[in-house]
Amino acid sequence: MHAIQSTAGLSKSKLYAELQQQLTGLLADERNWIANSANFAALIYHALPELNWAGFYLLLHEELVLGPFQGKVACVRIALGRGVCGTAAQRRETVVVEDVNAFPGHIACDAASRSEIVVPLITSSGRLLGVLDLDSPELKRFDHEDAVGLEALVRALLEGSDTD
Repeated sequence: MHAIQSTAGLSKSKLYAELQQQLTGLLADERNWIANSANFAALIYHALPELNWAGFYLLLHEELVLGPFQGKVACVRIALGRGVCGTAAQRRETVVVEDVNAFPGHIACDAASRSEIVVPLITSSGRLLGVLDLDSPELKRFDHEDAVGLEALVRALLEGSDTD
């Protein structure tokens, strides 16, 4: 059994380094994509401050479908190009939104969400699996440092899991 270590009081760079270590431990004896993504969502949700949702939307038949997550119930299907998740998937790049109310076409699954970051899941072969989606009740919660840290964690997750 793995315990999530406290990250309280750490700088963002140290926080993401600590999460990288914890993720390495979680992935050490398991390659199953669903199990690893479920544990990843729990790790992020409990370790990163000021989140109200953390999880995955997985690409299925040209739309994103809800995958493993932590938080309140969520929207189940999102079209490519729609909302922050669909936009990040379509562009195949991380999207940081300081104020979701200012994002054209934002999909409000939880009215408490104020900011969002979405990281695409792209395998080493270049295949889009879906996206990692994090929501916060705080405006401007996410920044470039979060994008870099989360992108590194997503790479480790994909490399440590059987996705093809």
